[in-house]
Amino acid sequence: MKNQKRFLCTLFAALFFCSFTQMAFAQDATKVDSAHYKVEFENDQLRIIRVTYAPGEKSNMHEHSEGVVVTLTDARSKVTLPDGKTQDFIVKAGRAAWSPASKHAVENISDKPYEGFYIEMKVKPATTKKD
Repeated sequence: MKNQKRFLCTLFAALFFCSFTQMAFAQDATKVDSAHYKVEFENDQLRIIRVTYAPGEKSNMHEHSEGVVVTLTDARSKVTLPDGKTQDFIVKAGRAAWSPASKHAVENISDKPYEGFYIEMKVKPATTKKD
């Protein structure tokens, strides 16, 4: 009976730990990394997030729904995907680009601060029928 209780407690603790570990790798950037991601505006259709990184700073693993990235400063960053693969990006200030939904961690590999906005869509755009 004592061993069964110990086994159940260990199993429960392991499941509890795993559920928190899983959540940490699949969460909203503004919640898991509020040092770098701050909501500036939000309604039922979109959310505008201010993104800031000092030189050398790294984010936690986080997710974004699809949206538009607007870069205000020149940027050099390294993006790490959940499988550990990395990709370096060089982006000029003033660039706006569509970004599909993704999960990643970001590192500012520049010697200058980064600032930009992520305009995150909450609903898919309606499609129009052509007659």
